[in-house]
Amino acid sequence: MEKTRHSERYNRFLVALRQARKDAGLTQTQVAAHFGSHASFVSKCETGERRVDVVELAQFCRLYGVELASFLKNAVLE
Repeated sequence: MEKTRHSERYNRFLVALRQARKDAGLTQTQVAAHFGSHASFVSKCETGERRVDVVELAQFCRLYGVELASFLKNAVLE
């Protein structure tokens, strides 16, 4: 198993995370407001500069109207 956050699977995850936000019609600023943070937080999560933990991912999915299991299956496992 690769130890880097820049593996092919993690890159697919990042693409899917950005797309889910866009599909939900939200800006990084709007998402950051939900998290009580700044747009740079969302940007760092979406570019891989900051690794997303499972609790945060569940919050992203809830905000984007996407089921966590479906997101993971479509983004990473296929």
